[in-house]
Amino acid sequence: MKPILERTLSGAGMWSGIISRGKRLRLTDLEGGANVGMLLYNALERHERYNMPDTLKGQHIFYLRAPYCLHSDMGRLLASIVRDDCGWHDTVCGHSDAARVLAKYGEHNYQEARNEWYRNGRDCFLIELAKWGLGKKDLVPNLNWFSKVVADEAGKLSFVSGNSKAGDIVELRFEVDTLVVLNTCQHPFDPDPVYHPHPVKLEVLQGDNPATDDPSFAIRPENVRAWENNETYHSLRF
Repeated sequence: MKPILERTLSGAGMWSGIISRGKRLRLTDLEGGANVGMLLYNALERHERYNMPDTLKGQHIFYLRAPYCLHSDMGRLLASIVRDDCGWHDTVCGHSDAARVLAKYGEHNYQEARNEWYRNGRDCFLIELAKWGLGKKDLVPNLNWFSKVVADEAGKLSFVSGNSKAGDIVELRFEVDTLVVLNTCQHPFDPDPVYHPHPVKLEVLQGDNPATDDPSFAIRPENVRAWENNETYHSLRF
């Protein structure tokens, strides 16, 4: 299937766009070790957005993998994970900011390095959000695709290197028209002392609306209820 859109995000790349209901977003880690920070918003009602607590507690999980879903703060589904080569994606560690990048990697500003300067996740999110009339108040806990973080019995979080290999793919199916905002900055817990964000290929593909027995819905009853809320929302709106 030929992609509707194909982009390669190199370095600390960023992208945003509206992907309509039923279409799929495929992300491919080109080198291994990539991280994709992502925020999601209902494209038609942007006060509705990805909700990390409801996504985790409703599905009894700490991290994401196929065939789990991404829940909004309005009791609906924004997207479902339909393909996943990694099996573990971080949901709780957030994104880097300018102070963290400066402290970890040193000074490397735009005036000196031009396009090779050291970006950070927060600023990348804000740049893309501004294109859609959103800003700091709209930042919520983000997803980190391809990255694995585990917790020990005391609750200490540790980054696991090598979770994603070259060629690994995660693919999302969108359940409402969704504003997708992402960047490829390194994970804030990545222990690599070198500033080295990895490239990712982004593809948007045609898809179909799911049936009630879809694996992403069947895995948890909460997902079925949220999908029913989606169906009501769309039947009343369109």
